[in-house]
Amino acid sequence: MKALRWYNQKDLRLDNIDEPIARKGEVKIKVEWCGICGSDLHEYTAGPIFIPAETPHPLTGKKAPIVMGHEFSGQVIEVGEGVTKVQVGDRVAVEPIYSCGECAACKQGKYNLCEKMGFYGLAGGGGGFSEFTSVPEHMIHKLPETVSYEQGALVEPSAVALHAVKQSKLKVGDEVAVFGTGPIGLLVIEALKAAGAAKIYAVELSEQRRQKAEELGAIAIDPNDGDVVEQIQKLTNGGVDVAFEVTGVPPVLKQAINSTKFNGETMIVSIFEKEAPIHPQNLVLKERTLTGIIGYRDVFPAVISLMAQGYFPADKLVTKRITLDEVIDEGFEGLLKERNHIKILVKAE
Repeated sequence: MKALRWYNQKDLRLDNIDEPIARKGEVKIKVEWCGICGSDLHEYTAGPIFIPAETPHPLTGKKAPIVMGHEFSGQVIEVGEGVTKVQVGDRVAVEPIYSCGECAACKQGKYNLCEKMGFYGLAGGGGGFSEFTSVPEHMIHKLPETVSYEQGALVEPSAVALHAVKQSKLKVGDEVAVFGTGPIGLLVIEALKAAGAAKIYAVELSEQRRQKAEELGAIAIDPNDGDVVEQIQKLTNGGVDVAFEVTGVPPVLKQAINSTKFNGETMIVSIFEKEAPIHPQNLVLKERTLTGIIGYRDVFPAVISLMAQGYFPADKLVTKRITLDEVIDEGFEGLLKERNHIKILVKAE
């Protein structure tokens, strides 16, 4: 079968590999759609970050080359021995977190903070950029008929957004700012709407992405129009309650912090490739807080339920659909050349 594998930085290959089987406790899936994540792009341009390049991952025992893709949906076509959660024919999304179950974080139920945490599609074992894949049963979540396969491929990134909002200090009626309205930033806007934010300010350089933010109900701010912090302070009479940093660009983190009011919070959602210098006084003098999240935990069912209610709409977030044969040139390279894309989905066929 065809599968996209990561060999090294800027070295992805569409290989023919053996089709997986559903081993004990596993579920074999015919992949329908898989999204290209910002993390995938980071691995392509600046990796390895999460990918085990030289030393095998402690939970999968695998190292590069590995099959990529962790935002995907599909149909169950085979179940392994002992599987009871799903059956052949079920439509599913995959929660791709590997955790050890034994460390202190896992014992507290915070499996996304596992000492050995890895992602299916980044840490080995298989991935969604393939025709078929076989995953552990505990990663499987059923999709209702009202949630399409395209929506199913958005469950994973939507879970990041919902987890970020849940972990923040946001209260119903608060004013918030979202810095960066790429795929995750737009999904954060959707999660904020569901959580009852009163006003959402979206800071974005790209005109197309600002328009998308406005379509989702945010008030768009163009950094080219002047000092972003001053604009937000003026619009909010002193600053937002919570700012979400979703760019991974060091200077933007400083802007996000300074856009909050006293006792405000800045939530880091993005993955940074470089260090981001900040002045501690910007936190200390106003008793602000700075925190961050990685991945998600225990939110997939809530995301799927919100999708069934109309949140996280694929028709507004997916800007390009391609095949597995096009994934390198039209997908990864396409995202580098056309930064205005929101979400590219890959059809596994």
